[in-house]
Amino acid sequence: MSLLAEIGRHQQQLVNDLKINTPVSVLERFPEFGRKCVSLKEKFLHQKGPGLITEFKRRSPSIPNINLAANPVEVVTGYEQAGAFAASVLTNEKYFGGNPADLKAVRERSVLPLLRKDFIVDEYQVYETKAMGADIILLIAASLSPTQVKTFAQQAKELGLEVLLELKDETEIDHICPSVDFVGVNNRDLSTFKVDTGMSTRVGKLIPEEFIKVSESGISNPEIVKHLSAEGFNGFLIGEYFMRQEKPGVACKEFIEALNK
Repeated sequence: MSLLAEIGRHQQQLVNDLKINTPVSVLERFPEFGRKCVSLKEKFLHQKGPGLITEFKRRSPSIPNINLAANPVEVVTGYEQAGAFAASVLTNEKYFGGNPADLKAVRERSVLPLLRKDFIVDEYQVYETKAMGADIILLIAASLSPTQVKTFAQQAKELGLEVLLELKDETEIDHICPSVDFVGVNNRDLSTFKVDTGMSTRVGKLIPEEFIKVSESGISNPEIVKHLSAEGFNGFLIGEYFMRQEKPGVACKEFIEALNK
């Protein structure tokens, strides 16, 4: 069984339990559910230059200890002060060491648009994402059919969320639908964990111009950002590189300063 299939099965089991213990009718009464989301799309439309979507994560399936002791509020407020466009917060506990409480804590202290980074396999999770206080939901094409992407994206838009669709290669272009705001390309192969930023260049040429393009994973050098910006990418999701540093916020600030030189 592939890692994605394993994670998907695990997620569905979690969701089945959550539906019983915390049904959608309860989620709709959460304080954050009625909140107006902060638009990342508007930031890209009105601010010049490449936008960094920074990330908070403690570990990954390939790296068991990226920064296990990190505090989500300290890290994300550091990103915010550095000039990041948005922050991605992992809420998957088993594989990434995250949890919904991390995102909720960040929401209370940060005005950045927040992306819930998790594996969405059920429409219930769209409502859950809104109730957590996120502004953007991630849909991973490799885990979903084009029909599921369309259904989940439409539901997200009805709830006021923006949608980032992640592609792994050229074969997933058919997952793109009008309800998506951002189309991301994952430079990391989740089967081998090898990184190839050239994947963004190849897939990016096939993404329709009306979508904001985001390059994800394996970005550790401002020169890569500059190159992909010239290829039509607007956003850059960077997590592991910053999280490995003693002070992720400071590393982010230095990265952005290097981009502006």
